[in-house]
Amino acid sequence: MFQFLRHLFGHKEPANEMKHLIVGLGNIGQEYDGTRHNIGFRILDALAQSASNVVFQDRRYGFVARMRCKNQELVLLKPSTYMNLSGNAVRYWMKEENVPLERVLILCDDIALPLGTIRIRQGGADGGHNGLKHIAQVLGTQQFQRLRFGVGGDFPRGGQVDYVLGRFLPDEEALLRERIPQACDAVRAYALCGLPFAMNHYNGPGKKET
Repeated sequence: MFQFLRHLFGHKEPANEMKHLIVGLGNIGQEYDGTRHNIGFRILDALAQSASNVVFQDRRYGFVARMRCKNQELVLLKPSTYMNLSGNAVRYWMKEENVPLERVLILCDDIALPLGTIRIRQGGADGGHNGLKHIAQVLGTQQFQRLRFGVGGDFPRGGQVDYVLGRFLPDEEALLRERIPQACDAVRAYALCGLPFAMNHYNGPGKKET
């Protein structure tokens, strides 16, 4: 949080209150809890826990919570459609909350990035990620904003499914305890200061405090 406040200091906040849809991708069910593919859920859970009285409710197509980030409203969505039908939940809640595409941020895992690396951008290919693929199909565009969180790719040929549906090792969990809060800060920075600011300050493996 200190890093987030330090980056934000002196940056002018948006004058008008706006609503953002923040979508963490994952699979529902106890068997998927804590898996690499569910890092989007995990970041949203951490974001909700960082605020007071923010609780997810079981709603249509997903679990939904609301929180304030200064003068911005964040609608947090964990789709209950399973990963390969994530677009149905995103489309429904965009319409339900009247949130335009430019204020939607998707949080997902990425095996092409080293563990804990954050990459925020608008648009791009799905990289074989079934959640991103279905969202693009349903929305008819790849031009949505996403925060990709690296989960590493240390698996043998043909072992991708077992890897992403597997759980983090103890030493990996130690790194996640540092990087997940930074991903939460990146979401707050995106909502308050915009995509370019969040990209400039949070893309990468993380910076040491000075």
